[in-house]
Amino acid sequence: MGIGFTELIVILVIILILFGPGKLPEIGKALGKGIREFKDAQKEVKNQISSDKDENKN
Repeated sequence: MGIGFTELIVILVIILILFGPGKLPEIGKALGKGIREFKDAQKEVKNQISSDKDENKN
């Protein structure tokens, strides 16, 4: 149920039309930064849960 290649191309074309080619690098950079921050936050929550479990065992 993921996004197929055709749907991805349509989305990219719509973004290109809406924002223009000059804004695409900015959008890509912001999107990459957001994904990176989300992954870091996810790792932090995992580590916190693990440390909480370890503390409860003792």
